[in-house]
Amino acid sequence: MRRNMRRRGGQRVLWPLMAGIWLAAMLPAARAQLDFERPPIDYHRVAVHDPVARLQKKIDSGEIELKFDSSHGYLKSVLENLEIPVSSQSLVFSKTSFQLRKIDPARPRAVYFNDSVYIGWVQQGDVVEVASVDPRQGTIFYTLSQTQSERPEFVRDRGQCLTCHASSRTQGVPGVLVRSVYTAASGQPILGTSTYTTDHRSPLRERWGGWYVSGRHGDDLHMGNQTVSGRRGAESADLSKGANCTDLSKLVSVSPYLSPNSDIVALMVLEHQSQTQNRITRANYECRMATQYDQMMNEMLDRPKDYQSETTKRRLAKVVDELVDFLLFVDEYPLAAPIEGTTDFTREFAARGPRDKKGRSLRDFDLQKRLFRYPCSYLIYSESFDSLPQPVRSLVYRRLWEVLTGKNTGPRFAHLTPETRAAILEILRDTKPSLPDYWR
Repeated sequence: MRRNMRRRGGQRVLWPLMAGIWLAAMLPAARAQLDFERPPIDYHRVAVHDPVARLQKKIDSGEIELKFDSSHGYLKSVLENLEIPVSSQSLVFSKTSFQLRKIDPARPRAVYFNDSVYIGWVQQGDVVEVASVDPRQGTIFYTLSQTQSERPEFVRDRGQCLTCHASSRTQGVPGVLVRSVYTAASGQPILGTSTYTTDHRSPLRERWGGWYVSGRHGDDLHMGNQTVSGRRGAESADLSKGANCTDLSKLVSVSPYLSPNSDIVALMVLEHQSQTQNRITRANYECRMATQYDQMMNEMLDRPKDYQSETTKRRLAKVVDELVDFLLFVDEYPLAAPIEGTTDFTREFAARGPRDKKGRSLRDFDLQKRLFRYPCSYLIYSESFDSLPQPVRSLVYRRLWEVLTGKNTGPRFAHLTPETRAAILEILRDTKPSLPDYWR
């Protein structure tokens, strides 16, 4: 079959000419980057309705006015209007941002987040960095100039951010990630040493290289709060030097920041959320691409319009299984010691609910043996989850129901005791209105 070829982000992307169907839409789900720049995703051209896009409309109409101050530019006002807590602040000092020239261990970048928006702020930075989750299109990237303006504008990125934020590290879709790298005193990652993309499955010893971390975690050590000297320094790094730090002012000047902390619990939530959201986006894209492929082939082969091919069924089953695993914290790293943060993040995050008739919430923390008391991700309440195409959302609900009711007792879900399954099921029945009728 003849094929067209083009380049994007330094990678070659191939697709067949036949009926305009590209190869990415024909292959089963894989960790390869999807061609989301073409229909049916059309990432760069379809209008978006993410929280930042909605905020921009209010700015344009005069309903909201962003406030500017000399210390942080628009940062405080952006956080306030997007309802992002200051307690979520995490400080990263590795040069892993496009504003890398302004970042080093003495001037870390601050990251703030809520369930759907991520904000990056750099001392004396030219822009505020923004990633905002659109319910249908996934993560959309923006910058906001730190020069005071009568009508500030969030400028949508047109490809620069995707160099790092659309790769195998983000499940092949536009998304955010938490990287852990051995970092030199200059802030540069040490080439030739281990680098990790971390989530709730990662051992602590692989987490937070290049980040400041405030909080207690016992004898279970992480890579944060220190720099190393070359490859040999990385290989012999003493992780205990950065352990159980509750006062970051001993390591870095924290006065320029909105908070003196880089809370360990916030970091753990950020890791889980980033990769779970990426899998929601992946499931969305895969379903839309597979559906378009089926529609085109059904027309060509004179099949019923709603016919679903075996290839599509396998493709959707794969991404659904991966998403359900993340929603239910399969392979979560078991904590070897209790975790304790240094801010109000733990309380503020849990207080957002929703709660069932017994007062329980999927946002309730455990922090003794695992991250959450009821290991089912709060992202099940997100707009992006509710906006999953019906075929894939129905499969997710069915898989979850099979696990939570004990019909699926496979080894992947051995971490869920009967009591835990029953509790999650009851919480969802009380707090998730859109559940299928068979859940009731």
